Amino acid sequence: MNLFETIQARQSVRAYQSRGVPADKLEKILSAANQAPSAGNLQGYEIHLTRDNGVKKALTQAAWNQDFLVQAPVVLIFCTHPARSAARYGDRGTELYCLQDAAIAIAYAQLAATALGLATCWVGAFDDKEVARAINLPSGQHPVALLPVGYPAESPLCTPRRSLADLVHYIP
Repeated sequence: MNLFETIQARQSVRAYQSRGVPADKLEKILSAANQAPSAGNLQGYEIHLTRDNGVKKALTQAAWNQDFLVQAPVVLIFCTHPARSAARYGDRGTELYCLQDAAIAIAYAQLAATALGLATCWVGAFDDKEVARAINLPSGQHPVALLPVGYPAESPLCTPRRSLADLVHYIP
C-alpha cells in the first residue's frame, strides 16, 4: 500500500479479532512512531505497551467503558514526557512541544498499523489520573492517547471529511 492509499484506508476501528499482533508487525509500528519528527529531536514522549487483560480492563474503566480496549490484543499508551522538551525549550517545551511530539508519533503508529493490515482507534476520552494509575505511570509523564492495535473485526464506512474549500484558507 502506498502512503496515500494508507491514509485513505485508515479508519477508527472499535471491534478487534482475538488473534494477537505478531512481534515483527508491532516492532514496525513502534519503529514508525520512533521515526516521527519531534521538536529538537528530543522525542518528548514515551510509549507504554500492554497486552495484559487486567491492565486493559482498568484502561477501559478509565476510558469511560470503551469496551473495545479490552478486545484489542495490544494497547499503546502515548504519554508526554515534558522534562525531555523543557530541558531545551522551557515552558513552550513543557506545554506544547511534548504534546505535538506525542501526537505525531501516534499518527505515524496509526498509519504503520494500517499499512500492515491492522487497525487502531485514537482514544482521547479518559480520566488522566485513572490511566496513570492503571499503568503505574512514572511521575512527570501525562497520558495523551490510548491506541488499541489489532486485526479489525469490523469494516467501518469511510467518514466524510470537510471539503478543501471549507478547510483551507489562502492568505494573500
